[in-house]
Amino acid sequence: MTSWRTRSSGLLAAIAATVALTACGGGGSDQSASEPQGNFPVQVAAATFPTSQRLAEQTHLTIAVRNSGNQTIPNVAVTICNVTCTYPAPTGQGTDAAAFSEDLRQANLASASRPIWIVDQPPGPCRFACKSGGPGGAVTAYSNTWALGQLKPGATARFRWAVTAVKPGRHVVAWQVAAGLNGNAKAVLSNGSAPRGTFKVTVHSKPEQSYVTASGKVVVKK
Repeated sequence: MTSWRTRSSGLLAAIAATVALTACGGGGSDQSASEPQGNFPVQVAAATFPTSQRLAEQTHLTIAVRNSGNQTIPNVAVTICNVTCTYPAPTGQGTDAAAFSEDLRQANLASASRPIWIVDQPPGPCRFACKSGGPGGAVTAYSNTWALGQLKPGATARFRWAVTAVKPGRHVVAWQVAAGLNGNAKAVLSNGSAPRGTFKVTVHSKPEQSYVTASGKVVVKK
């Protein structure tokens, strides 16, 4: 059975396109009208993902966002991209590929995205659907984007993905923080730039080795 992780990009992109069309006068109410407009200062308190990994090894990608301004952020969100979050991105990059995936350059595929990492647990509440392989309570209708709601001044939101590497090689994972989902509320660093970054990761083909000692302790050999 194909999981949401390998088919979500196209579906969520289509939903996002519908939302954008409505907001631009494609019919219905303006969905961005309720989102405050302006810049919301943030500080990226942490951005971590191991640069050296092994097949079948579970690791964690963490983005911690602190509200360094004096206004409540409407809806703090993080988007995960393949190679770059800059828009427009080249074909196969950005959110063209599903989160933690890459696109196969092959014609006549129902979904071009193939996972580099399997998402074991996404950010936000992980209830029944999440435990059954769903995208988690913080997922949004925008491609590869998770949101944790309002963030008060001085507070920190922590986005944390537990992932397992399934494809060896050198990969680039990009991320970007937003203050809202409709483009009116913009997250900015102290220098006015967008809070974004990349991780350059090597996944080694030799799987992680482990064994159990006589005392019952699990030892992982690197």
